[in-house]
Amino acid sequence: MVANLVSRSIDKVRALVGLDEVPPEKVLDNIRKQLHDCAEGLGGEVSTRNRAARLAETYLQLEDSGKHAFLRIIALEFGPDPARIATAHEAYQLAVGSPSQWDAEAELRAAMRSRRIRILTQFNAIPQGVKFLVDMRVDLLRYLREDRELQALDRELQARLSAWFDIGFLELQRITWQSPAALLERLVEYEAVHEIRSWQDLKNRLDSDRRCYAFFHPRMPFEPLIFVEIALIKGLAARVDSLLDEAAPVLDPGLADTAIFYSISNTQVGLRGVSFGNFLLKRVIDDLQRALPGLKRFSTLSPIPQLRAWSRAHPEHVTAAFDERDWKRLAGVGIEGPDSPLLSELLDGDMQWHQDETLSELLREPLTRLAADYLVHARQDGQPFDPVARFHLGNGARIERVNWLGDTSEKGLKQSWGLMVNYLYDPAAIEVNVETFAREGRVARASAVSRLTRQ
Repeated sequence: MVANLVSRSIDKVRALVGLDEVPPEKVLDNIRKQLHDCAEGLGGEVSTRNRAARLAETYLQLEDSGKHAFLRIIALEFGPDPARIATAHEAYQLAVGSPSQWDAEAELRAAMRSRRIRILTQFNAIPQGVKFLVDMRVDLLRYLREDRELQALDRELQARLSAWFDIGFLELQRITWQSPAALLERLVEYEAVHEIRSWQDLKNRLDSDRRCYAFFHPRMPFEPLIFVEIALIKGLAARVDSLLDEAAPVLDPGLADTAIFYSISNTQVGLRGVSFGNFLLKRVIDDLQRALPGLKRFSTLSPIPQLRAWSRAHPEHVTAAFDERDWKRLAGVGIEGPDSPLLSELLDGDMQWHQDETLSELLREPLTRLAADYLVHARQDGQPFDPVARFHLGNGARIERVNWLGDTSEKGLKQSWGLMVNYLYDPAAIEVNVETFAREGRVARASAVSRLTRQ
C-alpha cells in the first residue's frame, strides 16, 4: 500500500540523514506523478476517483513535513501557465470589438484556470472528500504562517470551499437530547464559548426551554459547521450563570418573550473565511417566530473577548473611564489615582475582587463605561476591534446593554473582568443596520449605551 511505503520511506530517510520528518524524494516523485495524472484526469471516472482516493490516503499517512511538501508541490507546480496566459491575453486584446472577442475571452479564462482546482475537485469527488479538504486546509493555514508561497493554493481552496458550502447547500437542523450520541459528543467537543462540563450540563442546554440549531453539509452529516445555543426566557438576560444553572426551574416555552443566543460556535477551522453565521441567525429567528409567536425579542448574551487585552495596549482609555467622583470613592480603599499599584494589581492581576462587594461596586461604573467605549469606538482596519462585536454588528444587531459581572468564570474574568454585552436583533431593523454599518461604519446602539460612551 502507498501509505505503508510512505511511512517506511520516511523512517529510512530519518535514520540516514538524522533529521526528523523528512519525506524521501522518491516518495515525493511518486506523489508528483500521481498529482499530474490527477490534474490531467487520465482514465475513466472510476480510475480517476481511485487515484484521488489513493492520494488522499497517502497524504493522511504522511508526517508533518511530508504534508507540507505535498501541499507545496500542488501550490508551486500546478498553477496556470504564464506563457499561455500572456498569449491568450494578447489575443483577447486584439479581438476586442470583433466577432471573435467572446472566443478569445473564453480562451483567456481557460488559460487562467489553475490545474490546482482540478486536483481539489478530484479530492472533493471521493467519499469523505469534503471533510478531507476541510481538514487539509487546517494544515495549510498552519503552514501558511511561515510559508507564504502556499497563499495561492489557500486562496483557491477557500474559493472552492465557499462554493461547495454555499448557503443553498446547507441544512438547518435542531439538535435535541434525542439526537444521535455521536452528534451530541461533537457539541461537547466543539463548544467554544461556555464549556460543557458534563452530560447533565448538555441535557440542561437541550431542555424544553432551550434550543440548539446547527448548519450541516449533506456530505458531512454528523459534523455541525456552526451551532447556536438559545435560552427561552422572560426579559433580557444579564448573567450567563443563570442560563447555565442546571437547578433552575424549566420555563414553559409558550410563556417566554425573549430568545437569548448565548453561545455561537464555529466548529471547522478549515472553513475560516467561509461565512454562514449570519444566515444561521436569520434562519433561526424565522424558525423561532413561526414556532413560538409569543417571542418578541431576539438578543445575544455575548462575551467581550478582547477587552482586557485591548485595555492593556491602551491604558489612556482605562484612565479616561474613571471620573473625578470615581477617584474620590477609590481613595477610600487606598487607590490614589491612576498610577496606584493597587489599581494596577486589581485590573491586571488575578485577584478575586469581584467577590468583594465594596470593590466590585467601586469598579462597576468606570469599567462598564470602558467596555461601552471599546465596543463602540475601538477599531482595527476600519472594523470593530472586538471579533464578536464585528460579527453581530456586521449582521445587523445593535448594542443593547453592557452587563456588569455577566460571566464570573475564570475565562470571563480574564477576558473582560466578567463584563458581557447584549446584542439585540430587531427583525424590522436588521437590514437597515447592516447597510449603515457597511456604508458608514456606524455602530447601532441603544441610547443608554451612547450615554455611557459620552461619559
